[in-house]
Amino acid sequence: MSAATLIAREEWRLLARNRAGLLATALLVLLVLVASFTSLERRSAIEADRERYQASTDHDFDAQPDRHPHRMVHYGQFVFRPVAPLAFFDAGVDSFTGNTIFLEGHRQNSANFAEARQSSLLLRFGQLTPAFVLQTLAPLLLIFLGFASVAREKERSTLRLMLAQGISGKSLLFGKFLGQGVLALLIGLPAFTVLVVFAATGSTGWGTVALMIAAYSAWLLLWAFLSVLVSALAQKPRDALAVLIGLWMVIVILLPRALPQAASAQTELATKIESEIALHRDLLEIGDSHDPEDPYFNDFRDKVLAQYGVDTVEDLPVDYTGLVSIEGEKLTTAIHADSAQRQAALETEQNAFVHRFSVLSPLIAIRQLSMALAGSDPTAHLDFLDQAEAFRYDFVQQLNRMQADLLPEVEGDDPRISAENWKEIPRFSYQSSDRLDRSDRLVWPFAVLLGWLAVIAVAAPFAARRIGRMGQ
Repeated sequence: MSAATLIAREEWRLLARNRAGLLATALLVLLVLVASFTSLERRSAIEADRERYQASTDHDFDAQPDRHPHRMVHYGQFVFRPVAPLAFFDAGVDSFTGNTIFLEGHRQNSANFAEARQSSLLLRFGQLTPAFVLQTLAPLLLIFLGFASVAREKERSTLRLMLAQGISGKSLLFGKFLGQGVLALLIGLPAFTVLVVFAATGSTGWGTVALMIAAYSAWLLLWAFLSVLVSALAQKPRDALAVLIGLWMVIVILLPRALPQAASAQTELATKIESEIALHRDLLEIGDSHDPEDPYFNDFRDKVLAQYGVDTVEDLPVDYTGLVSIEGEKLTTAIHADSAQRQAALETEQNAFVHRFSVLSPLIAIRQLSMALAGSDPTAHLDFLDQAEAFRYDFVQQLNRMQADLLPEVEGDDPRISAENWKEIPRFSYQSSDRLDRSDRLVWPFAVLLGWLAVIAVAAPFAARRIGRMGQ
């Protein structure tokens, strides 16, 4: 058995004798399991509620009586975003972005009913999910397990004795790395087991789960190796502990909260009121589609009359107001889409600013990776908004086309078409994209985590030589 393996075994033996360390490790493992099962239960309950609400909304729409099609345009529909399968592991931004959109004609409504606005303020401190435990609490435990790994040998003067017996500084440091690295992976094992079981049920792909496990393994190993490295460079255990706690506070607490504020100051977003005012200003320039005599639509009327070869609107074989509604919806949708794209571009710029600093705070990298793989990142939310808007436009235009084609066949002062037509309107079905298709969101954070591990690997020989000189 090599010297490094013997040293690793000694690390594990010391941990087995450390009641405080064993208790803390057991509590963290228990916390991961509790977080996993409670998050799974919570996800199942939320998904069941949204499916029930969506079915109720669709039923109410189908049950509407004979009506004028434009009334149905304003009656609208509600759509609910399904919960991504791995959102139980990392809820990401889902609790803050809203999950329900009311779709109607002439406007794009934002997603509402974010859980953070309806729940206790404690939600803002982070949900109890496996990702939160592994990202925030596990590094703290690894620090307390590893801060004295080498510095303890110096303080007890056992380091010189080990070196005198022929153990090199390289073997000593590698043995400490091995011992603490195995402990780090064991701490993550319960969460990894939950992911594997989840994939085995067919709820998510094996590729996504494999990348998630690899990402968190790198994150945990980073803190285990960093603890050993700082312990090797420090003179006393308390010095190593102070440095490591300081690094944890900066990397895990300070930077992830300060950088978004800096991004907001650098790239300011328009307030909701400012956005609404700008939208109304642009909409006024295209006229009012509810008024067929609006001056803006004079040219449109002339084109329609020429297209059908008639002289007056009354001679058209279709309902002219329906054609105006189709044209008006096309124009207003373009304006709303342009505003939404500008807003999304600014938000993307803010996120990119924060992600660039992940080289200083690898927590940002692991969060980006975790949310992207779990389908709970801002990109997934924007994808939901895009699909909902595409459905809204088709839904409204189909009703407008019914107005144009079917109303001329109806007589009376209050024309209505059959309620059977509402059943022809398609239902919203959100199609989540394959998270592995967007490799650009995964490469950079993986590179950051591997880069930190590479820096530790480069610094390790220097620390090993420094340890070796103590035996001279």
